Amino acid sequence: MSGHSHWATIRRKKGATDAKRGQAFTRLAREIAIAARGGGDPNNNFQLSLAVERARAQNMPKDSIERAIKRGSGEDKDGIIIEEITYEGYGPQGVALIIECVTDNRNRSVSEIRHQLNRAGGSMAENGAVSWQFNREAYFYFPSKMLGYEKAFELAVESGADDVSEDGDMIEIVGPVESFNTLNRSLREANVFPEESGLRMVAKQELELDLDRTLQVYRVIEAIEELDDVQDVYHNLKLSDEAMAVLEEE
Repeated sequence: MSGHSHWATIRRKKGATDAKRGQAFTRLAREIAIAARGGGDPNNNFQLSLAVERARAQNMPKDSIERAIKRGSGEDKDGIIIEEITYEGYGPQGVALIIECVTDNRNRSVSEIRHQLNRAGGSMAENGAVSWQFNREAYFYFPSKMLGYEKAFELAVESGADDVSEDGDMIEIVGPVESFNTLNRSLREANVFPEESGLRMVAKQELELDLDRTLQVYRVIEAIEELDDVQDVYHNLKLSDEAMAVLEEE
């Protein structure tokens, strides 16, 4: 299973507190608002449908979802402009970072990210300086109780996926970007509603560090992820089994 999914597993385990859940709802609301620009009806707006499904999977209240849709579609005219921005940079040990934000204040976003990187000995980078080290792929992540591995593998192959993996009670399907719609439709028809799905950046080659340096870089990535405007952080750090064990015990 990909390092990104292991990272996501750790984040979910650490995100059980009310404060973390509130922060997650804020991010989900912004994602819904962005998607709703293409229309406020999830049945006719595929990206909005995905965003709403992710929010429901996190038990986001229905009225919060509806407010986010109205905000994005223009029904709720609060005068706030929300935009998507992607920043690139380097963390400690030269780890490559792609940082995706959804914000109503880009000056605040870049200032907070720069502060976290600078204090850790990292730096911001120009667009394109880091992104060439990554490929974009479609992914789906769901409990195996929804669909067993063998059936998931068969469905995935027929729908154009590249790989299917199982880790404990979770299954991950990955494939080329162009396979996303077909895979999503096939999973829906099988009554599978992923905990996570979408398009993500995956490092072409991971950087392997010793345990202490891995944990050092992880702390920086975690601090950036906790910024209100940050939706996701992609990186090329290899997360070893030893590092996973330490992080899961915290």
